[in-house]
Amino acid sequence: MSENWHGGAAAVVTLTFDVDAETPILAGGRDYARHASTMSHQAYGPDVGLPRILGMLDELGVPATFFVPGWVAEHRPALAQSIAERGHEVAHHSYSHRPPTSMTPEEERADFERGLEVFADQGIEIAGHRAALWEATWQTAELVAEYGLRYDSSLMGDDRPYRVPTMSGDVVELPVHWSLDDWEQYAFLPAPHVGSVIESPQKVLELWRAELDGMRHYRCLFNLCVHPFLSGRPGRAMALRRLIEYALECGDVRFARCRDVAAAALTDPDLPTRRSQAPVVDPDVYPL
Repeated sequence: MSENWHGGAAAVVTLTFDVDAETPILAGGRDYARHASTMSHQAYGPDVGLPRILGMLDELGVPATFFVPGWVAEHRPALAQSIAERGHEVAHHSYSHRPPTSMTPEEERADFERGLEVFADQGIEIAGHRAALWEATWQTAELVAEYGLRYDSSLMGDDRPYRVPTMSGDVVELPVHWSLDDWEQYAFLPAPHVGSVIESPQKVLELWRAELDGMRHYRCLFNLCVHPFLSGRPGRAMALRRLIEYALECGDVRFARCRDVAAAALTDPDLPTRRSQAPVVDPDVYPL
């Protein structure tokens, strides 16, 4: 096998599932807890969509990574273990699903630590992190390194893994992109407003297959981000299944957990390094 992060594959697929449940809505305001319809819409993810997805992954024999907010793991104590027992990875996705860009540095640290404490109490080993809404700050990678995690998956500086240096050591970034997120395709709620377009699963399948084919050509990381309350719906789950089957049929695509890609990337001598600090901005040109 190649010494590079991709192991000789044309593309590496990381299937990632953000098991957000009620947290994105509660992050918009705790009064939404009174909205029974909205809460049931979100609970569908862990209660119905997640078991359906886990069953599909078992049938297809592919590994995945599940990013779980600490609040979700805390309120559903058996959830994280049920994922890990099937050989998949559980990763850190904040505690409250509040984006770091909306918090002070002290608040971001407290939320990060509280999420880790939940998984430590449940005996779940955590290797990686994804910021809520992908809204990382320049402190986020520092926290990831400080607490001994291998990787982050919130930034968009490449379509292959790269190093992010911090004062506490290097972190591997497994980059994401809006085109590989089902939230942009399927998310709809009137209140709070989180989207207004519900696309056909066939259109989404076409988009993702095109991205996979391009990434096979350029040897990239196909880091797919889906949500059980969205892609756990029957027609969407079938489209996701067809995508996975297509990738398996290609013969040059490797499926891996994020933690395994990060471990390989950390030993890759050719892995690039990207910016780890905010750019200097002239206040006369860009006032607040």
